[in-house]
Amino acid sequence: MLSSLRVLDLTWVLGGPFASQVLAELGAEIIKVESPSGDQARDYPPYYFEGDSAFFLSINRGKKSIVINLKSTQGREVFYDLVRKSDVVMYGFAPDVPARLGIDFESLKKINPQIVVGQLIGLHDEPPYATQPSFDTIAQALSGIMSITGEPNGKPNRVGYQVADLAAGLYLANGILAGVIHALKTGEGKKIQVSLLDCQLAMLTWQAQNYFVSGDIPQATGTRHATLAPSEAFRCADEKFIAISASTDQFWQPLCKAIGAPELAADARFTDGEARIKNVAALAEELARIFTRFKRDDAVTRLEQARVPVGAVNNVAEALAQPLATIRQMVTALPHPVSGAVLQFLGNPFKYDGATTLDYPPALGAHTAEVLSAVCGYDDKTLQDLNTQGAIALG
Repeated sequence: MLSSLRVLDLTWVLGGPFASQVLAELGAEIIKVESPSGDQARDYPPYYFEGDSAFFLSINRGKKSIVINLKSTQGREVFYDLVRKSDVVMYGFAPDVPARLGIDFESLKKINPQIVVGQLIGLHDEPPYATQPSFDTIAQALSGIMSITGEPNGKPNRVGYQVADLAAGLYLANGILAGVIHALKTGEGKKIQVSLLDCQLAMLTWQAQNYFVSGDIPQATGTRHATLAPSEAFRCADEKFIAISASTDQFWQPLCKAIGAPELAADARFTDGEARIKNVAALAEELARIFTRFKRDDAVTRLEQARVPVGAVNNVAEALAQPLATIRQMVTALPHPVSGAVLQFLGNPFKYDGATTLDYPPALGAHTAEVLSAVCGYDDKTLQDLNTQGAIALG
């Protein structure tokens, strides 16, 4: 769908590369512009495949890698030539770096008036925050997400994956696409800035709105939903867990029947959603006692047959091995471009006609000559001269 969109991706590690991989999954051409030392995520421990970090491999499929030294005058000129032929530039530098490198929006729009610049930052682009380093854990802490994650009265917990980085990547991809539409309609480029903290605050949604309305500060509730009941996880006879969400009468009545507890449906404490929330502790105690009679898979089968929302609480291996992951093509496999060794990857969550499997993540600078020849028209002598000058590196 985005096959005509060319993106110059100067981001590294997680949030930005995740955003550009989302765009690649929608068909965009992603040119990963790396420094001579490469994206630092290439070396992230502890797991490697054919010399590449598993972390790097996870968010760099479907991209071409080129090496440009933006600190050199010749390197910047090479980059400017690419900007003239591209639609989007995205980066995650500290707020003051783009202007120092001459790649800020004001500089780039003089080269290409329709260029869209997507900028990912941690907190804010003005003092005193502009120079303050901020990463996923910090954004989770500052946003309040840690305070509502984990068990009641327990220590704050971070979400199990880097939700601030990944959410910011999704917001950045959305913002970039909006900028592209704007440029197509008006002929004018656009700068879109996204901060890790802003995105986490935005995702508080009803938690924040409840606080604005009531003044009650949201608290951690474990797996239990704060406003719906029953909607939480329960331990089964085999020490495995299931999660249910049967908060409406449409599901509450079938739940009680399926687990052999019709008396719960008739209990005055649990007659409707409001009553179940009011008496959620007593309800959870009753259900916890009942679910210890069933093994997890038996409980799941019973509730699925009754069309009650239920799911096994999977570990990651179970999640990737479940039938739905295969049916939905969310696990795929790609051969290493040199060794041919096959490695599994996550699939494309976007399902549309013409979607293709993304290529194996690129080696550092593997496409420098290919891209600069095809996009900028550089001949072999020009490429060799630039390589000798240290402006680029040929893979």
